Amino acid sequence: MTRTRTGRALIAGGGIGGMATALALQHKGFDSVVFEQAQAPRDGGAGVHLWTNGMLALDSLGVADTVLKTTAAQQFCHFSTWRGAELAAWPVGEFAAQYGRPTIAVERSALHAALRNSLDSTKFHTGARVVDFTQDERGVAVRLADGHIERGDLLIGADGIYSAVRAGLPGMRPLRNNGYIAWRGKAFLEHDLIPPGSFNAMFGPGTRFVYYDVAPGVVHWMSVANGPADDRDDSGVLQLLTDRHRRWAAPVEDILAATPPSGIIRSAALDRKPDRRWGTGRVTLLGDAAHPMAFNIGQGACQAVEDAVVLAECLASTPADPVTALRAYEKERRARTAHLQRVAWWLGRMASVEHPALVRMREVFMRSTYPTILFAAERKQMSYSPSPTIRNSRQR
Repeated sequence: MTRTRTGRALIAGGGIGGMATALALQHKGFDSVVFEQAQAPRDGGAGVHLWTNGMLALDSLGVADTVLKTTAAQQFCHFSTWRGAELAAWPVGEFAAQYGRPTIAVERSALHAALRNSLDSTKFHTGARVVDFTQDERGVAVRLADGHIERGDLLIGADGIYSAVRAGLPGMRPLRNNGYIAWRGKAFLEHDLIPPGSFNAMFGPGTRFVYYDVAPGVVHWMSVANGPADDRDDSGVLQLLTDRHRRWAAPVEDILAATPPSGIIRSAALDRKPDRRWGTGRVTLLGDAAHPMAFNIGQGACQAVEDAVVLAECLASTPADPVTALRAYEKERRARTAHLQRVAWWLGRMASVEHPALVRMREVFMRSTYPTILFAAERKQMSYSPSPTIRNSRQR
């Protein structure tokens, strides 16, 4: 690819957000270098739910078709009680015809590979942990854990919820523990109740179980329960989860029985209240470093890719003034991501109720609002495009 612009972007973090940022900048003719602290790319141990808005963002990066080759489009997102009684079914298959791209679930490693394989000359350093940075009117210098210093024209912190770049910015909000834990795993099975393009979120008292297929015979799942963030699991975690979901509606027990115990990961549900600023000078944040949100709405990866596209668009609009471009990017993205952070927090609170009376109230609420009001709100989120050109054409 012929470079048409000057400037070098330093990207802390080589996950989905970092890779999407590098690719978005490549499309706009900017050079970038990525610093990833892991020794090799990681798949995160979980699948990724990509709503149509996330697929539209990937489309603008030229990788949506590649990702679609690995998985099936979803037709319905089902919500049910732990006994299997339906609460709502969202016809998300309609999104493909209405907005041009479907909703899918995909292996994190497949999404990461699609982004990374589309990069040409972007430098990607593994085992390179950014620990801090300095900046002046001429540029930014980042210091790596091994003492090496790298210099560039701007720094993008895409280094996750524990972002070192974020830690170097003033006035950032602390992490918030939402009071529940997620266990994630991967099952290998074919099942009549899990046709291609499945998604089901099942709700019980203080716990839930979500599953979706990401490839033929591969199902990712998540079990959520109230609990402290600092607990640890022993070697019997699969038995613990099996006992928790015993007598839940099929195919929950079959999914757990087909899961290798060694692949189960545990994480606390952490987020932050929305921040009023994401950066200063030549430094900004992106993805979970900027706006970590609870997993309850499946928008984390989608929002990181949207961030990347908008950031590159803003830099391309004012390439000689990166400081102005970064503030324009932050202004464009803050309102949308703050709203989704709040929605994710609220839905997590609702999903965590344990008292039988509150559980019944939740079921009444979901049956009355999920098929209509909340699905309409979800549909509105799908119509967002991170590309100003597409966005403006829709508004006309």
